[in-house]
Amino acid sequence: MANMENIKEPEAKAILRGERISPRKVQIVLDLIRNQSVDKAIAALDLTPKSASPIVKKLLNSAIANADNNHSMNKDALYVAACYVGPGPILKRIRPRAQGRAFRINKRTSNITIILKEREA
Repeated sequence: MANMENIKEPEAKAILRGERISPRKVQIVLDLIRNQSVDKAIAALDLTPKSASPIVKKLLNSAIANADNNHSMNKDALYVAACYVGPGPILKRIRPRAQGRAFRINKRTSNITIILKEREA
């Protein structure tokens, strides 16, 4: 008898690294689409007026294409199983201030991951 713990459910993944947007801004948009079907997620991203929405939508479409082409998954049964964001490398810049001082500006980047799986009907 095969051990059922070693059998892995097929999943499609898309990763975007070093996108020039703060992880805080992306996290708000990812919370909207988590555990949603792909159609609902795309509709939500189309109607969300956040700067991260077009970025996440493009990544979601990439994950859908990966599921279709690489794993032969059914597009209609796909849902967003997991999506998360982490900090990427920070671009450190200097802002001149009064009396010869300098303040640091951190331009943050994000590493975004979306994982899709098929729902069992």
